Amino acid sequence: MSPDPGSDASAPTAPIPIIGGTGALGYGLAVRWARIGLDVVIGSRDPSRAAEAAAKVREATGSDSVEGLGNEEAAAKGPIVFLTVPFRAQSETLNNLRGALAEGQVLVDCTVPLAAAVSGKATRSLGVWQGSAAQQAQEMVPEGVTVVSALHTVGAPTLADLDAELDEDVLVCGDKKKDKAPVARLIERIEGLRAVNAGPLETARIAEQLTPLLISINVRYKAHAGLKLTGLPDVDPWA
Repeated sequence: MSPDPGSDASAPTAPIPIIGGTGALGYGLAVRWARIGLDVVIGSRDPSRAAEAAAKVREATGSDSVEGLGNEEAAAKGPIVFLTVPFRAQSETLNNLRGALAEGQVLVDCTVPLAAAVSGKATRSLGVWQGSAAQQAQEMVPEGVTVVSALHTVGAPTLADLDAELDEDVLVCGDKKKDKAPVARLIERIEGLRAVNAGPLETARIAEQLTPLLISINVRYKAHAGLKLTGLPDVDPWA
């Protein structure tokens, strides 16, 4: 595969597939990365919707390196694949991607098991038998594909607003630093985001629970607050 998109900022980068890129979070990531010149591939169950979203991103950013494809075709385009679909669509989407994902790829699971998936409140979470949505994803992906969990606390409206300044931390969970590091580097290409090593994949069950908490806080304060950790040493945890 091409060089991973989270490597040296001066090096050529592989495309970044965003499965569910027509949704709020996926679109927000797409415009942020496209604006700084990274190649983005928006995936959707409906290729025509993906093409429409890609055109919208190109118009918003002036980038000509954004394309829209069906999920399966999009997922095969890069070494790091972002899954940004609602939790209710996670299992079906991953089942459909079994033939598209390949050994050596990293799947970044951004889904959150919110009760809204079953017509409940977005401030409540659902229990997942495996412990978290990310752990469920790891059970479903083909052998040799690694799941990393991230981006649960970054608000989609803030990401999509290119005039909004970001100043947030992103918890990155995964079992091996070598898999988390390129994901973290890619996240940190978005100005104002700092990736924090939050431990193994099993800690995703905690990170995912922060989403309904932040939703509850933001509803009460009519804000788009994110997560910021204090007291961390000024070192590179991914080196």
